[in-house]
Amino acid sequence: MLSFLYYPDWINPVIIPGLPFYWYGLMYLFAFGTTYILFKYQVKQEKLAIDDDTTVNLFFWTILGLIIGARVFSTLVYDTSGLYWKKPWLIFWPFNSSMQLVGLQGMSYHGGLIGAILGLSIYIKTKKLSFYKIADLLVAGIPLGYTFGRIGNFINGELWGRITAVKWGMIFPNASPVSVNMPGVKEIADKVGISYLGKAAINLPRHPSQLYEAFFEGIFLWLVIWFIFRKKNRFEGLLLSIYLLGYGLIRFTIEFFREPDSDLGFIFLKFSMGQILSSLMIILGIFILFNARAMNKKEFEHSNSGKNTKISSRRLNKKIKKK
Repeated sequence: MLSFLYYPDWINPVIIPGLPFYWYGLMYLFAFGTTYILFKYQVKQEKLAIDDDTTVNLFFWTILGLIIGARVFSTLVYDTSGLYWKKPWLIFWPFNSSMQLVGLQGMSYHGGLIGAILGLSIYIKTKKLSFYKIADLLVAGIPLGYTFGRIGNFINGELWGRITAVKWGMIFPNASPVSVNMPGVKEIADKVGISYLGKAAINLPRHPSQLYEAFFEGIFLWLVIWFIFRKKNRFEGLLLSIYLLGYGLIRFTIEFFREPDSDLGFIFLKFSMGQILSSLMIILGIFILFNARAMNKKEFEHSNSGKNTKISSRRLNKKIKKK
């Protein structure tokens, strides 16, 4: 009896056959749209003085930074062929060698995060807005939007997980077959009911890690931020720090179920590039947590100091009048 799942053969990455419209690209639009709607909802709910033009421009610069950062990281950090270092103009070249429009295939989350922060920072500086406040509004919706991105990875049949014998393990048609002589391969094949007799390599079930990420890095993290921390009497920057910490911890854990990038493999000991970058993300989240809290405390003390000064002045004036 087979004890695994096959990747659904009815799923096609192309929306309309013959046209360069892909579900993955559409998922990006869903992600940006979801984040935008939740951002606008918070602005209205909190009665903030952020008009539509400011919101549109804010999203434009943030998304532009995200796309640039995600693409640059994907091509210069994750691609080890050296092609993009030799021909950097190909980084944003949306055509393949046959001049077919294929879009920008390959985006890095961590690179996108860095780019988004830079793009947001540049725009906020010109408008003299609070970085932590705007970032809090964004990250309150980003995880739910991010869910669509991982669903897009699943539709593409990419970024699959490591080999497993769990019942929900899935055989991805594009996954690389493994040698039957590798340690543990025959045992897993016997357990899930796949024959390896007379074969040099076989395709084994893998963790559907894209769906793990879609749920835990997306839906679960969004629920925690939106319904728990967003409603608390928080200081500016808290939601940003929770997002960085939460995503970093979840991604670090899920990387144990996700197949490391074939070009990079394990970077340090048994840790992947994703885990190393997620560790840095956790450190950044801790730094922002303490920094934002200290800034909030300083502003609170300064505000109270001003009130005390006014009260003292009133008392002094009253004494002068009595005299």
